[in-house]
Amino acid sequence: MKKLLLILLAPLLTMQARAQSCCEKASPDFPLLAMAGDFKDAHMSPLPLSYSPKEFSSMITFETVGGKQGSAFYVPSDEPTGNVVIIFHEWWGLNDYIKKEAERWQELLGNVDVYAVDMYDGQVATDADQASKLSNALSQKRGEEIVGGLIAKIGVNKRVATLGWCMGGSWSFTAARMLGDKAAGCVMYYGFPEKDEKKIATLKTDVLYVYGTQDKFIKKEDVDLFEKQVLATQNKFERHDYAAVHAFANPSNPQFLAKEAKLAEVLVLDFLKKRLQQ
Repeated sequence: MKKLLLILLAPLLTMQARAQSCCEKASPDFPLLAMAGDFKDAHMSPLPLSYSPKEFSSMITFETVGGKQGSAFYVPSDEPTGNVVIIFHEWWGLNDYIKKEAERWQELLGNVDVYAVDMYDGQVATDADQASKLSNALSQKRGEEIVGGLIAKIGVNKRVATLGWCMGGSWSFTAARMLGDKAAGCVMYYGFPEKDEKKIATLKTDVLYVYGTQDKFIKKEDVDLFEKQVLATQNKFERHDYAAVHAFANPSNPQFLAKEAKLAEVLVLDFLKKRLQQ
C-alpha cells in the first residue's frame, strides 16, 4: 500500500520540485512577473524609432569576471570629468530608445560621462514574449558581473550615480550598493524594491524613487517597507508618487504619460545635479 502511494505521489512531488526550482531561479520578484501574462500584456512593443547615434557616442566593451566581455553605450562629457551616470535599460534591452535617452541625459546634466549598460549581452527584444525570455534568463550572477566590470572600467576617483526604469530601476539599486563610497545617488523609476534587508544595509547613497500609484505589479506596502529600510541606513529616500500605471515614464512606451514623465524628470534632474556636485 505504501509503495502504491509513493508511485501515485511521485508525479506530484516532481512537479512541486520543478516549481520550487523555477521560483528559486526566478527570484527576486521581477523575473517571476516577467513570465506572467498580465505583466507581458501591460507592456506594448516599442514603436519604430528613427535614430542615429551622435558622432561622439559609441559602444564600448569591458572585461567582466571570468573573462567574458560586457558592453555599454558610452556618451562622454565635452570636457574631462569625475562625474558619471550609469543608465539601466528596461526589459526590452539596450535599444535605440535607451541610447537616445543616454545622450539626452548627458545633455541635461552637462559635465558628466554617461554609460547605458547592456544587461542582455547584445540581445534586444521587440515584443513582450522576447522581453520576458531575456529578462528571465538574466541571472543575478551574470548581472552583477556586468555591473562590476563596468564599475572597474569607469575607474577610481569618480562620483557615480545610477538611473533605471522598471527592471533597470532594480538594477540601479543593485549597482548603487556595489559602488560603495563611489555612489553619488540612485534613481529608481518604479523598480522592484530590494527585499533583502542585509543588502539594503550596505547602501551608502541617497535614493530617489518614482512610483505610479496605479501600478498593479509593485505593491505600495513593498515600497513603504523599502523606504523605511533605506532610511534606516541613514541615507535619504526621496519618493514621488504619480496617479499612473507601471511604465508610465518609459521612453519606449507607446502609452507613456508625457506630463507626469516631465514632472518626474525635473525632480530627477535636480536630484542628480545636486549629488554629482557634492
